[in-house]
Amino acid sequence: MQVILAQISDYFWGAWRFRWVMLALVWLISIAGWIWVATIPEQYLATARIYVDTNSILRPLLKGLTVQPDLRQRTALVSRTLLSRPNLEKLMRMTDLDLQVNNEQDKEDLFKKLSEKISLTGDRRNSSLYTASFKHKDRDTAKLMVQSLISVFTESTLGNKRLDSNEAQTFIEKQIADYEVRLKEAETRMVDFKQRNAAVLNGGVGKYYERLQEVKNSASEVRLQLSEMENRRVELERQLEDDQDEDSALLYTGMDEIQSNSPLDLRIQSLQEKLDRLSLKYTDRHPEMIQIKSMISELKLKKRKNRSGSTKNTPELLNNPVYQQKQNMLAETEATIAELKVRAEEYDKRAKELEAKVNEVPEVEARLKQLNRDYGAISAQHAKLLQRRESAFLSEDLEEGASTIKFRVIDPPFVPLKPTEPNKLLLNTGVFFVAIIASIGIVFLLSLLYPVFHNRRTLRRATGLPVLGCVTFIPSPDQERKALIGGLVYASLALFLVLAFVGVNMSQDILSI
Repeated sequence: MQVILAQISDYFWGAWRFRWVMLALVWLISIAGWIWVATIPEQYLATARIYVDTNSILRPLLKGLTVQPDLRQRTALVSRTLLSRPNLEKLMRMTDLDLQVNNEQDKEDLFKKLSEKISLTGDRRNSSLYTASFKHKDRDTAKLMVQSLISVFTESTLGNKRLDSNEAQTFIEKQIADYEVRLKEAETRMVDFKQRNAAVLNGGVGKYYERLQEVKNSASEVRLQLSEMENRRVELERQLEDDQDEDSALLYTGMDEIQSNSPLDLRIQSLQEKLDRLSLKYTDRHPEMIQIKSMISELKLKKRKNRSGSTKNTPELLNNPVYQQKQNMLAETEATIAELKVRAEEYDKRAKELEAKVNEVPEVEARLKQLNRDYGAISAQHAKLLQRRESAFLSEDLEEGASTIKFRVIDPPFVPLKPTEPNKLLLNTGVFFVAIIASIGIVFLLSLLYPVFHNRRTLRRATGLPVLGCVTFIPSPDQERKALIGGLVYASLALFLVLAFVGVNMSQDILSI
C-alpha cells in the first residue's frame, strides 16, 4: 500500500508541473463543447392519450345476432397504417407544413421526417389505450400535429368501419350469387345422374340385388310352371290318343298295325328311349330333357292329327263330352305353355340385363354419395351465407342507430414549456467532465514524456545508485509572493470555469422559456 501511494504521489507531482496547461485545456474543451451544445436544435415533444371504448352496451344484447367486428384489431390496423402517404399529406396540410415544400425532394424529405417523428403506440396492459406523440422544433406546431393526428385517427377508424361494412355486404352478395350458381349446377348433375342410372337407382341402390334375386326367383318359378304345363299337355295328349285308339280299334285295326311301324312311331320310340337314359342323369328341369319331351309331344301331336284326319268325323267321338272336355283342356294347356314361355324369356332377359350392370352398382352408389355430399355442402354454405347477409343488414342498422365504438381523449395534446430534447444540462455537464478528464489525460502524458525527479526515491530507482543526500530549495520572499499570486490566479480561473458552467446552463434555461 505504501508503494502504491508513493507511486500515485509521483504521478500527481509530475502532472502538477503542467497544471496551467491542464487549466487551459479544460477551458478550451469546455467552451467548444458548450458552443456545440448550444447549436443543437431544440425539440418539443407533444403527447396525447386516447381511449378506444370497444365495450359497448349493445354488444352483449346482440351477441349471436349480428356480425361482431373485431374493433380492437381494426383499431390496431389503423394505427399501423396511419403513417401512409395519403395520411401524411393530410397532416401536412392540417399543420401548414406543406408551405415549407418547394419541390418534390423537399416533400420526400418532409415525409421521411414526419414518419420518423410521429408515433402512435398502444399500451401493453390495455390494448384500447393509445398514445400519440410528435417532436418538432416549434411548440405550437408539435401540439397542432398531435391534435391533427387524433382527428385523422378517429376519421380513419370510423371511415374504415363504414367501408368494411359495405365491403362485407358486397362480398357476401357476391358469394351468395356464386353459391346459387354452384347449387344449380349440383342439382343439374344429380338429376342427370339419376336419369342415366334410373335402372340401378330404382327403389334405391341397396335394393338392386334384391330385385335381381326376385327376377331370378320369378324365372325359376315360371320355368317350373312351364314344365308342369308341358307334362300336363303330354298326359292329355296320351289320354286323347287312348280314347281315339279305343274308338277306332275295330275300324282301323289293320291301319294301326301298319302305323305302329311307321316312321313317326320309330322316332317317338327312339326319343323315348333317349329320354329314359337321360332321366338317369338329369332332372326334368334340364334343358335337354325339356327339349326331348317337347319333340316327343310334337311327334305325338302330328301322329294324332294324322289319325284325327281319319276319325274326326266319327260320331261317337264328336258326341263324347269327356273327349270334348279333354280337347278343351289341351287347348288351354297349350295356350298357357305359350304364355309361360314368353314370361320365361322376359324374366331371363331382365336377369341378364341386371347381371350385366351388377358391377356398376358400387360405382353408382359411390358417385351418388359424392353428389349428395357436394350438394349438401354447397346447400349448407348457401344457407349460412343467407344467414350472414341478414346479420350484416342487422349490423348496419345497429351502426346507423347507435355507436358501437367510442373514442375518448384521456389526455389532450400537451407540450411542456421547456424543450423536451436535447437535455442541455446533462450535455453541458458531460462536456465539462469530459474536458476535465481529457485535460488530466493529456497532462499525464506530458509528465511521462518530460519526467523529472521530485525526491531521492525516484532518483535512486531511476539510476540504481545510492543517494547520499539532497539540497532543499528555499524560495526568497519575492519568489514566495509570485507563487502566491500564481496560485490565486489559478484558483480564480478554476472558479471562473465553474461559474461559467453554471452561467451557461442558466442562460440556456432562460432562453428556452
